[in-house]
Amino acid sequence: MEELYFRQIQAGPMANFVYLIGSTVTREAAIVDPAWAIDELLTIARSDDMNIGSILITHCHQDHAGGDFMGQHIEGAAELLEHCKAKVYIHKTEAARIPVPLSEIVQTDERSELALGNLRLEFIHTPGHTPGSQCFKLSNMLVSGDTLFIGSCGRVDLPGSSPGELYESLTQKLMKLDEQTLVFPGHNYAPGQTHTTLEQEKRYNPYLNFPSKSAFLAAMGYGG
Repeated sequence: MEELYFRQIQAGPMANFVYLIGSTVTREAAIVDPAWAIDELLTIARSDDMNIGSILITHCHQDHAGGDFMGQHIEGAAELLEHCKAKVYIHKTEAARIPVPLSEIVQTDERSELALGNLRLEFIHTPGHTPGSQCFKLSNMLVSGDTLFIGSCGRVDLPGSSPGELYESLTQKLMKLDEQTLVFPGHNYAPGQTHTTLEQEKRYNPYLNFPSKSAFLAAMGYGG
């Protein structure tokens, strides 16, 4: 895709990945999970001559969306809106949780899409890590947030998590996509590897190789 603009940027003390995705034709870009280093992210976008018009949130944890966490204020979508005219795209189940005025929010669901020039970005609702977790698919690329990691998957021991829903999201949604899909996770948790493929994850990710949902739940500490 010659029109595609794509940058993966590690930011913050929790090894978060932030993504800039856009069109080299229209110079419009979306930014995914900008919770850290707002000035740096803006500098990168401007140096690449890209205009941020959309803020995409995979889920509403503070290290992805911003907000107050353990006595620390984490930059996020609210701060970014002070510097650019953009809308914040978040799944409808978590729209009330993000510290952004409702007028600036676009509530997404399973049918949502976003046009970036001639490119079409699809929203895939993948509950489990949080109720409103979502992934973003553009052609053969998937930004998976904290739903799917390289060799692992999202935590399910946090408020709002659901191990059963995560299993369904992984097996009935993400694993149904083309095996050659490139996967770009929400954190840099795999030393020396910043992305993967669904084919690789199907082969080597232990969380995708349980014989049943009950076996997955037992391994995650639920059921027996």
